[in-house]
Amino acid sequence: MIDKYLSYLLLEKGLSENTRQAYAADVSKLLLFLSDEGIDPLQVKLDDLHRFAASLYDVGISPTSISRILSGVRSFYEFLLVDGFIEADPTELLEMPKRPEHLPTVLSVEEVDALENAVDLSQEEGQRDRTIVEVLYSCGLRVSELCGLKMSNLYLEDGFLSVTGKGSKQRYVPVSPRAVKELRLWFADRCHIEPKRGEEDYVFISHRRRQHLSRITVFHVLQVLATNAGINKTISPHTLRHTFATHLLEGGANLRAIQAMLGHECIDTTQIYTHLDRSFLRQQVIEHLPRNQRSTDADSEN
Repeated sequence: MIDKYLSYLLLEKGLSENTRQAYAADVSKLLLFLSDEGIDPLQVKLDDLHRFAASLYDVGISPTSISRILSGVRSFYEFLLVDGFIEADPTELLEMPKRPEHLPTVLSVEEVDALENAVDLSQEEGQRDRTIVEVLYSCGLRVSELCGLKMSNLYLEDGFLSVTGKGSKQRYVPVSPRAVKELRLWFADRCHIEPKRGEEDYVFISHRRRQHLSRITVFHVLQVLATNAGINKTISPHTLRHTFATHLLEGGANLRAIQAMLGHECIDTTQIYTHLDRSFLRQQVIEHLPRNQRSTDADSEN
């Protein structure tokens, strides 16, 4: 049943290998619970699913993770219904736990500059790492999209690049003149590397391994740069993606345009950046409205 489910996720939903394996792991948690309870997966009731969700709470799993697991369970029972294993979907009335509002870490413009300036250009990987920071920040790419970026995806003369996002969906992303400049400088170094067979088309490759970079390598690069730059925040490739979206919104960009550039299918996913924008606007009022400034000065004198 699980094998058929994985095939369904690939052929009908077009999901990536990582996403399919994550869903399979979520369903395995449910099947283990049902086995312990002596319940046939095809005879599950809504109450059984509520008890399963409660068991996840009991072992300390966060609401966000529970919500993700239950999404996998919903997908599994959708498959069982479509393929005729069951006649009614027991997850139809299953409520997701309320997720706590979480504002992602965002860098200031000065911190992005500090991150790039922390690159040691005298090192053989220096220009590559500087280009990685600039492309992640100015294009808002996911780390998997950066690692999978190929030379044939670049349309630098037109100011665009093509990326393959979640669900193997392609989108075109504008690339800034600054990112184009860094890419061209990196290509001047890259031409001295002889990639392994099959790796020739990847934009970012390792000098030593002569193949495209892994996500772990990019994580490590950013963490080292953040430490060298004296940034006391937890930095990841996604931090630069969040920063890209936030800076666009603060600059007045349309939310739908940001949605398209990030590759979000649903505008609700992009809505989180409106929370950041409200916070930014409030801070601007506190810091720059004259009456607030006078009030702050009076408080400091007292």
